[in-house]
Amino acid sequence: MPPASPEFHPLNICVLTVSDTRNLETDSSGSYLVASLQNEGHRLYGRELVVDSIYAIRAVVSQWIADPHAQAIVITGGTGFSGRDSTPEAITPLLDKEVVGFGELFRHVSFAEIGTSTLQSRALAGLANRTVIFCLPGSTGACKTGWTQLVGPQLDSRTRPCNFYPQIALTPKP
Repeated sequence: MPPASPEFHPLNICVLTVSDTRNLETDSSGSYLVASLQNEGHRLYGRELVVDSIYAIRAVVSQWIADPHAQAIVITGGTGFSGRDSTPEAITPLLDKEVVGFGELFRHVSFAEIGTSTLQSRALAGLANRTVIFCLPGSTGACKTGWTQLVGPQLDSRTRPCNFYPQIALTPKP
């Protein structure tokens, strides 16, 4: 794997909110993610909000995975245990490789903030067609934790000893 880059390389990042109750105006979690990625110098490439439906989620994410310019997708919502939470079920079949430790590490860092309630998070991440996908819970606090502790640093080409930049940006998508 190539080493971390000494300079910052902005990425094209898509943000998807999965919610049965929010719209783009009331979507504080998605808005937080958009502001954070832009503040760090990345480009917002796409933003959508869909109801918590496996097929609605897959439709949007599949388009972004196939898009040669989309490099990362951050999804907020649908990772819990309620009846309609279906983001993991929607995303897992699309992945070429799962980032196995992401959910565990997310729960570890969020334990200090919310205690054992973090057990109900089914956060996950993976790669699909040279696109990295992160699935975070729907709360703004969880998005802040996920972005600042895990996602943001792993999308920064300067993070050492490694980050996702080489897997998603150094070779074009097929």
